[in-house]
Amino acid sequence: MKEQILDDLKNAMKSQDKEKLSVIRMLKGAIQMEELNQKKELQDDDIIGIIAKQIKTRKESILEFEKGNRQDLIDQAKAEIAILDEYMPEQLSEEEVIKEIDKAFELLNPTNLSDMGKIMGYLTPILKGKADMGDISKMIRERLAK
Repeated sequence: MKEQILDDLKNAMKSQDKEKLSVIRMLKGAIQMEELNQKKELQDDDIIGIIAKQIKTRKESILEFEKGNRQDLIDQAKAEIAILDEYMPEQLSEEEVIKEIDKAFELLNPTNLSDMGKIMGYLTPILKGKADMGDISKMIRERLAK
């Protein structure tokens, strides 16, 4: 994945696609920073985690930009998300996510909200990068509250 990002960086430079170039440079910098922090070369799963974090940050920014009525910044953040999404694995449908949650509930038999950690611990390696973990957390909370 790292090679793909570097190739895309070169292609964006050649085609003078400033927006894509900016996003890929930021992503490359975030990957390098994380490699320095962890003192090891990152694997694809780690890189997907970084990309997911970048997307989440931009989604949060969009909410703030909406409060400030800044359509220009909203559009920019959405364009950056679209570029970052190209590197993410295919997202699971809501039905597929619900099936995985059902499996976790059958396997772990949670009884109350204190079992939330067990369920998330089981689902995170399966769904990370393939679905929004915040949405999954909300779905599990709602189900445990019933």
